[in-house]
Amino acid sequence: MLDHPLVILDVETTGANPVYDRVTEVGLIEIERGRSVAEWSTLVNPGTRIPPVIQALTGITDDMVALAPSFAEIAPQLLARLEGKLLVAHNARFDYGFLRNEFRRAGLRYSSRVLCTVKLSRRLFPAETRHNLDALMARHDVACDARHRALGDARAVWLVVSQWRRELAPEAIAVAVDALVRRPPFRPGLEKAPSTTFRRRPVSISSTAKTRRCSTSARASTCARG
Repeated sequence: MLDHPLVILDVETTGANPVYDRVTEVGLIEIERGRSVAEWSTLVNPGTRIPPVIQALTGITDDMVALAPSFAEIAPQLLARLEGKLLVAHNARFDYGFLRNEFRRAGLRYSSRVLCTVKLSRRLFPAETRHNLDALMARHDVACDARHRALGDARAVWLVVSQWRRELAPEAIAVAVDALVRRPPFRPGLEKAPSTTFRRRPVSISSTAKTRRCSTSARASTCARG
């Protein structure tokens, strides 16, 4: 499955509720036959103010998105990059929920097979207790100077997945991926989910989070802001 066309995606948003909150940034990496072939990212004008706590976490301010395109303006191009590809994201329910609602507002229908790397990590490493992105980055020697930015986080996820493919038996990964992708990616009524459904756990902001580089012990890659 991971050798088929897929997109590793991350979105930054004004909050945790995909019904009421809006996307402020999209970043993605297109993967073909197990290799990164393209990257794409853009800031998005959410049409509303970004709460101060979110600005502090992501570094994305109201001024930065003031002249950015709306989601409706980027929707056709983004949909073309996503169509027919497996969507991979960390805590994929969050990103997929926001995508579906933003596309719906733009008058477009989006549906995809989804692979959540949080769930994949739990299957591959059942003895581990933490599976958030920071924990995976630390465990697999991956770091990123653009943490909590869409393209930076997407790159970090790709580096973690790449490490798994080097460290683990292909059969073990294939069985885990197949089991997860066959499951429905979301419950019916996603667009009308209550505000508590999609909450992310609180994230502490480290002063050193923006000083690291995206790298692995075997392979290094710079994580530029998108």
